[in-house]
Amino acid sequence: MFSQQVFLQGLGLGASLIMAIGAQNAHVIRTGVRGQHMAATVATCIVVDVVLIALGISGLGALVEASPTVMAVARYGGAAFLVWYGWRCWKSSLRGGASLELSLDATSQTLGRALATVLALSLLNPHVYLDTVVLLGAVGSSLAGEARTSFAAGAMTASVLWFTALGLSAQRFARVLGRPAVWRVIEGMTGTLMLVLAVLLVRGA
Repeated sequence: MFSQQVFLQGLGLGASLIMAIGAQNAHVIRTGVRGQHMAATVATCIVVDVVLIALGISGLGALVEASPTVMAVARYGGAAFLVWYGWRCWKSSLRGGASLELSLDATSQTLGRALATVLALSLLNPHVYLDTVVLLGAVGSSLAGEARTSFAAGAMTASVLWFTALGLSAQRFARVLGRPAVWRVIEGMTGTLMLVLAVLLVRGA
């Protein structure tokens, strides 16, 4: 039987994990500012999250967490990815207006390239797995069958609502977000967060 209380718990936990600024969210903001392939980018983020949440709650999260080798690969490989992405954001921030103009070039990104980028940022980012597969999976898989379904539905709904709202908001406020000064701050903050997460990941925090 569907449990509204458990659904809200899944919604709250899922939202708290997904709302932190990270590689996925920053890319959705970029896409909204560009006004290119926003629907496809948002849909891809949602599908990736929904699939990983389902896998985690079905028991994959416990298997991943129980394997020191898999966790080590995710930790150090993920840290390397976060350092690379953080440095890329910092370079963009330091370049300022010139890089912004390049990122907003209407001819610079095809649909295929846009989808390849969002898949890479989603699937190569370790925090996507740690949040959806391991953490949400651990909580959801500990529940009874019907409650597990309600929890999964709540967590998946959080993903749908968040990415949709983020994409629409970025597109709506593209004129403000697209200003060089604002964009430099966004890139700088994102780069700093990525580097901090890399350090915490290596330390096992």
